[in-house]
Amino acid sequence: MLEAIRRAMTFLRQKQILHKLGVVISVAVIGIACYVLYHMLRGIDTNEVIEAIKSTEPRQIAMAALFVAAGYFTLTFYDLFAVRAIGHSHVPYRINALAAFTSYSIGHNVGASVFTGGAVRYRIYSAYGLNAIDVAKICFLAGLTFWLGNAAVLGLGISYHPEAAAAIDQLPPWLNRTFAMMILAALVGYVVWVWTQPRVVGRGPWTVVLPGGPLTLLQIAIGIIDLGFCALAMYVLVPDEPNLGFVVVAVIFVSATLLGFASHSPGGLGVFDAAMLVGLWQMDREELLGGMLLFRVLYYLSPFVISVILLTFREVIIGARSKRLQQAALKLDPGPPPEAAYVRKRSDSGA
Repeated sequence: MLEAIRRAMTFLRQKQILHKLGVVISVAVIGIACYVLYHMLRGIDTNEVIEAIKSTEPRQIAMAALFVAAGYFTLTFYDLFAVRAIGHSHVPYRINALAAFTSYSIGHNVGASVFTGGAVRYRIYSAYGLNAIDVAKICFLAGLTFWLGNAAVLGLGISYHPEAAAAIDQLPPWLNRTFAMMILAALVGYVVWVWTQPRVVGRGPWTVVLPGGPLTLLQIAIGIIDLGFCALAMYVLVPDEPNLGFVVVAVIFVSATLLGFASHSPGGLGVFDAAMLVGLWQMDREELLGGMLLFRVLYYLSPFVISVILLTFREVIIGARSKRLQQAALKLDPGPPPEAAYVRKRSDSGA
């Protein structure tokens, strides 16, 4: 059976069917989101949205900013875990933190985070001897941590409160709970699978040894904590009334985030917002939009600006250091004086 699945996947890759299917799904998600947004935003009073932002207490914004910072701090362990897993323990944590923070914040805003985030990571890690294959493995393991955390959060959250997911997918709560149980069962099965013996994916230099059972549990914990902090930031900014509870907001937030990733639009723009508006339909739309705009400033815009500044300073420092090294090398080996070079040139020409 596994061999049949492998042959099917090889055929799909050769025919580029998976790529075409991904494009179709992305376009479909974006199209549906635009349709939903058009109907949800009709009649929105822009002045009320601005007033809702102004009326947000500084304490709420400060708490949300603190949770966002904690979420990005947790993101640094995605790279730390991945780099250690592929055997490059010589890379210090500060480099892991810089690579994770800048790659995720830039990837979130620019879109196509697999490529943009990978390019940023390669620029940083190549200075420590890592090649493109190493960076690809890091991206794979970091992505695996993210998806394991998402599966755990969605599985647990929807099992506990299936009505939250029903607000987005419009499916009966019992069916959502069934799907959630299936997600948790698959997650448990994966943990048991990697726990029994070492598992390898890929071929040749692209081979990746999957983390074992205990390390997989650590991956899941990192993903849960990261998503938990992000959901807390959103929970602080959404309207207080009606109070739907943190679990409901967290399930809708994670679902909206995944839909945004599936669309590949920068920051899930349009798709994330449409899902949040549909899922939290009980809340005042103007106040909810105000909270979502503040979240975008805190989670997307501010880290993006900080990342660009950090990378710019890094390039300036590297350029200055390289220039100093070149000048030092010239002082140690200045080469022959101009007169000697002139004499040697005339001698070589037979003059």
